Amino acid sequence: MKKVGDILLHKGNRITHVSPDTSVLEALKMMADQNIGSVMVLDGPQYLGIMTERDYSRKVILKGKSSTDTPVSEIMSQDLPRVNPNDTIEFCMQLMSDKNIRYLPVFEVDVLKGIISINDVVKETILTQQETITHLKDYLHSGI
Repeated sequence: MKKVGDILLHKGNRITHVSPDTSVLEALKMMADQNIGSVMVLDGPQYLGIMTERDYSRKVILKGKSSTDTPVSEIMSQDLPRVNPNDTIEFCMQLMSDKNIRYLPVFEVDVLKGIISINDVVKETILTQQETITHLKDYLHSGI
């Protein structure tokens, strides 16, 4: 059974992060440059939350705030559930579905190890299915 650690092995555990006083506009530029949908908000090594495209659209645009004057600390999500490298992909998929969220921070004890997205979970699920199909084909062809 595949686990969160397998996703981090494939994608790496590089964490794109900003400080809490970074402007929303700066964070958005960073996200656009890296083609990602979120940034972690860290105060030194301490995890504070995550700013996502959804946070931006719902907490800045819809409320008429300024992207240049609003710090990410005002709009970041702080209540995302945490997962660890030993949690299963199935558990994460269920959690994301139940909570209607797209990102999960990954912690080992109290140390931030990375972040996974719904996209990462789907890719890993597809990869697992492709591996299963390959094994079944090899098995079928070995008996001929």
